[in-house]
Amino acid sequence: MLNPNLAEIELSQDDYQRYSRHIILPEVGLDGQKRIKAASVLCIGSGGLGSPLLLYLAAAGVGRIGLVDFDIVDTSNLQRQIIHSTSWVGKPKIESAKHSILEINPFCQVDLYETQISSANALEIIEPYDIVIDGTDNFPTRYLTNDACVLLNKPNVYGSIFRFEGQATVFNYQGGPNYRDLYPEPPPPGMVPSCAEGGVLGVLPGIVGTIQATEALKIMLGAPNTLSGRLLLFNAWDMKFRELKLRPNPVRPVIEKLIDYDQFCGIPQAKAAEAADAQALPEMTVTELKALFDSGADDYVLIDVRNPNEYDIARIPGAVLVPLPDIEEGPGIEKVRDLVNGHRLIAHCKMGGRSAKALTILKQAGIEGINVKGGITAWSQEVDPSVTQY
Repeated sequence: MLNPNLAEIELSQDDYQRYSRHIILPEVGLDGQKRIKAASVLCIGSGGLGSPLLLYLAAAGVGRIGLVDFDIVDTSNLQRQIIHSTSWVGKPKIESAKHSILEINPFCQVDLYETQISSANALEIIEPYDIVIDGTDNFPTRYLTNDACVLLNKPNVYGSIFRFEGQATVFNYQGGPNYRDLYPEPPPPGMVPSCAEGGVLGVLPGIVGTIQATEALKIMLGAPNTLSGRLLLFNAWDMKFRELKLRPNPVRPVIEKLIDYDQFCGIPQAKAAEAADAQALPEMTVTELKALFDSGADDYVLIDVRNPNEYDIARIPGAVLVPLPDIEEGPGIEKVRDLVNGHRLIAHCKMGGRSAKALTILKQAGIEGINVKGGITAWSQEVDPSVTQY
């Protein structure tokens, strides 16, 4: 499908006006713009990466864009997901994205799949498209996307971001490597924090997503120098690009079918272990914590295991900051031991996960504690709305 019959594709007068800056490029020309118009692209995700690449592909004249997403627009998205706007908060992302795409190019066909892509539907969704672009943010979906593209022989334009760093490449194109050549095995669950936990510079997905859009257009145009076989690494803080060579692994397992990718990435096992750890830890609600405050009791110490910059945003009165990394590395354990000194230990974080992890480490060191269910987010929602949510 990436080799259309150009004689059957016509450019309208509007096309000539819209894409004149493309058409006058010798590397694009009339035939190239026809190729772009004939192409179809499926973008999985309309978040940080999907936002810029969808806008640029629509502006470039891609004839058909498919979009898979089941999330809604949240205020916290707007710092980086530029395809969405304040008026769309609380509404489906794919509807917001389609609105923005058609504002740029009303002649683009936009297909919406408001569903979570899975082993049950991936092949059916992907099959009609020429190119797949991975705009996801989790390992199970990345492996699923990769394997489906291998089975259907579709190029997979990949990008990922974290904090100030991003990477991009093209998988499964012209005999080049696929995602499993870069990551044969997924990392242990929880090892790589999400953007919600680790943060991300808002412009970073704009840069990486635009690189993905560039590579997709080059594939449509048949350009010789795509990122296939090359992993582009970008550090926004240092403003440096690096490049690593990727090659297919001759002994990698053959992909014969789609599997249970949550199971492959250890998600159910991690959740079960997390649930077991949570059950082993005493918990208290934020309303119970407030009642403890109001009682005037002084036989407890409350620690906050979030990062210092989060502590600067919002805090529960009286909480002492002991960041989880300090507890994991050791010095924080001794600080907590000194703070406890015969008192009850209570710990909180943003939503309860990191404090549970901290208390599990502390328990192994002989320090028992109580976890605040829902963390400071629940405190803001149920006790004190003046505490900033982030």
